[in-house]
Amino acid sequence: MTTTSQPETSATDTDDPSGFTKIVSSPQDHPKENGEDAAASLKYSLLGPSLLKAGQDTVDQLKVSEIIYNASRGSKYFNREEARDRSLTAKIDQILSKKRELEKLDLGHELRVADSLIAQLELSRDLSQHIVHVDCDAFYAAVEQLDRPELKDLPFAVGGGVLTTCNYVARKYGCRSGMAGFVAKKLCPELILLPISFEKYTAKAGEVREIIAEYDPNFESASIDEAYLNITDYCTRHAMAPADAVAKMRNDIHERTSITVSAGIAANTRLAKICSNMNKPNGQYVLPSERVAILEFMRDLPCRKVNGIGRVFERELAALGIHTLGDIYSNRQYLRNLFGEKASEFLLHCFLGLGRTCVKPAETYERKSVGTESTFRDMSDPTELRNKLRRTSEDLEQDLRRAECKGRTLCLKVKLHTFEVLTRQTVLPRAVHLATDLYKHALPMLTKLEQEIPGMKLRLMGLRCTNLATTKKPNSLAFFGLKSRGNRSEGHETTFAKKTTNLDGGKWETRPVGISAVSSGEPGAQGTRETRLTGRDSPSQSASHSDGDEITPHSRQYDREPLFAKPEWWNCPICDRLQVAEERRFNDHIDLCLSRQAIRDTIQEEAVMPSQEPKTSKMEHKKPKERKRGRHATTSDPKQKRLCFG
Repeated sequence: MTTTSQPETSATDTDDPSGFTKIVSSPQDHPKENGEDAAASLKYSLLGPSLLKAGQDTVDQLKVSEIIYNASRGSKYFNREEARDRSLTAKIDQILSKKRELEKLDLGHELRVADSLIAQLELSRDLSQHIVHVDCDAFYAAVEQLDRPELKDLPFAVGGGVLTTCNYVARKYGCRSGMAGFVAKKLCPELILLPISFEKYTAKAGEVREIIAEYDPNFESASIDEAYLNITDYCTRHAMAPADAVAKMRNDIHERTSITVSAGIAANTRLAKICSNMNKPNGQYVLPSERVAILEFMRDLPCRKVNGIGRVFERELAALGIHTLGDIYSNRQYLRNLFGEKASEFLLHCFLGLGRTCVKPAETYERKSVGTESTFRDMSDPTELRNKLRRTSEDLEQDLRRAECKGRTLCLKVKLHTFEVLTRQTVLPRAVHLATDLYKHALPMLTKLEQEIPGMKLRLMGLRCTNLATTKKPNSLAFFGLKSRGNRSEGHETTFAKKTTNLDGGKWETRPVGISAVSSGEPGAQGTRETRLTGRDSPSQSASHSDGDEITPHSRQYDREPLFAKPEWWNCPICDRLQVAEERRFNDHIDLCLSRQAIRDTIQEEAVMPSQEPKTSKMEHKKPKERKRGRHATTSDPKQKRLCFG
């Protein structure tokens, strides 16, 4: 079932995959007896969002939480977390009070609604795909270790004020990403801190992605060191089992990049993400694509293991007695009233082990916002704050240019020296992306904050644009569902061929002279027509071809082009003539073709319409024909011969 470099693990032989619930329990597990419960909940919160990171299973979390609590006590961060914990405790009390009120009511309707939704969600279950989540092991630390192999057996971390990651030796002491550096030093005095080098990490991530693309060219990057793949087609083409294909991919990555990765293989992205953390580091976990196996796997899984359930939501669920995903079903009648429609549906998805099976490049998703932010030492000088705002605007401009978009709403985010986060936003008169415009509209928001908070000290500043509008140049060919054509010949001559599907094998045939691109009047050759194309401004172009870009030989515009140039040509969907790949001129040509085609169709429709004249018109037709001055007879028109006048 499982292919891994570690001892094999199945979906059912792990009573507690996190290994954490036996050490530390959420404060809502026990009734309140005294004020120590408040300290217990705060200690649990101070363990941070990376509590279940790989390598933490054997750590004494009670000891770690006590060290973090004592090391940070009295700091601004501690005071802020304490205030947030009190606010969350009050919110949980409201949830419990509301639940007690619901227990007095008849919740039969809520049960039926929940069961109906579960049945509906079951119909959407797709077990036909093999989805893989690949996650590099302690990526930043692994890249640094390549340059400094002597650190292999020593505890070290990457980062300064806050750890971005640490190796697995340091994790045995309780160190983890997102932890303050001074706290990590309390846990592990021998910890070595290395500076961040994003250039090295980005280059190494590119090497890993090149290998991943060999197994799924449409893989989806989730971050710099993790990605989702759909290897269903790869396994079909190579007649390989998913576990064997992933083992081969992991081996290729290790051999070519010296980086180890872990992987999870399951029926959807949510399950694959969970499974990739089961056998870290340098392992993989396979969850069978069977409904019963999935439900059993999710039933005993701690809620915190699911991506999307963090410290706050975990505490709220624990207050209701929901510790594992299996507990969701027995409390399904309360979910909609306590957490809302979206949250209840999300929890039912988790209980059933459902997730998306569509994996596509992250660039194809519609972007909702583009933002940037940075943390710094406490800053209060107005001039320094404005300089920081200007630099942040310049960073945001670069990000907007890379994303090829601009924003209509600008949001300013600041974090005070007390760790309180404030946001302000404004709707712009027009979509912007330049740093000067961003700074001009963000400055009033910063000034207003300074007026509201005298002596304001900041430790973080960020800008974000929402309500995005694209700045990508529109593709006129895509509007017609066409693809651009390139030059297929050598030198000045451009030969165009048409592929036809025949019963005798679908060979390539030359385009017939009658439907080939219109030349400048040169006699056409038999079988293949060779046409030289230039721009519309050629003085030798005939008037009869002025509607397109079909050009004479010896065009001065074409002669100015270097010999190695490979111009592109677009095919007009109306007249089937090749046009120079220039959007404005191509659109003008299409407009002209459409207008001429419309006129031609109208004339033909009027010509073939049966005569609906009154009876007196017959007598009028017997009179001598009178023609208006300047009008010539058109007896050669075949359509007129079909008219009968008695």
